[in-house]
Amino acid sequence: MSRYRRSLVAGGTFFFTVTLADRRSASLVTEIDRLRRAYAATAKRLPFETIAICVLPDHLHALWTLPPDDADYPRRWNLIKATFSRGLPAAESRSDSKRAKRDKGIWQRRYWEHQIRDEVDLQRHCDYIHYNPVKHDLVSRVQDWPHSSFHRQVREGLLPVDWGGDASMNGDFGE
Repeated sequence: MSRYRRSLVAGGTFFFTVTLADRRSASLVTEIDRLRRAYAATAKRLPFETIAICVLPDHLHALWTLPPDDADYPRRWNLIKATFSRGLPAAESRSDSKRAKRDKGIWQRRYWEHQIRDEVDLQRHCDYIHYNPVKHDLVSRVQDWPHSSFHRQVREGLLPVDWGGDASMNGDFGE
């Protein structure tokens, strides 16, 4: 069995994909207030900067920068996932292993992380995050998805409100 090694760099900037165990679930948007509380409580306890985030029904993408003396994003994700799961019923199809570890089976155990290398890499991942609801056919325009930092970036003047265009008029735009 291979040992998975994460890139742990104090003060690093990272892209994450975190997914529910049941990909048919829409819990992240139906329970968006619960997720926001878990996320905010974690950021207060273990600070980090959210550069971009988009929450979809069954997964989320986020870009974080950690404090200069801290590389422990696994602890942050563990806390977000545990806090979100608290009070929700356990998945019916949990494995014996998950039951033994008192894992409710709501989240996939692993998640994807990528250390951002430079400004081009950062911009590419930020664009990917914001365009993701269009890519998944949830909306035809980025501006129509409510659970995204895209709206904050528009308010801050970093992006125009019509960024990403209209996929219904552009065919396979963004693919």
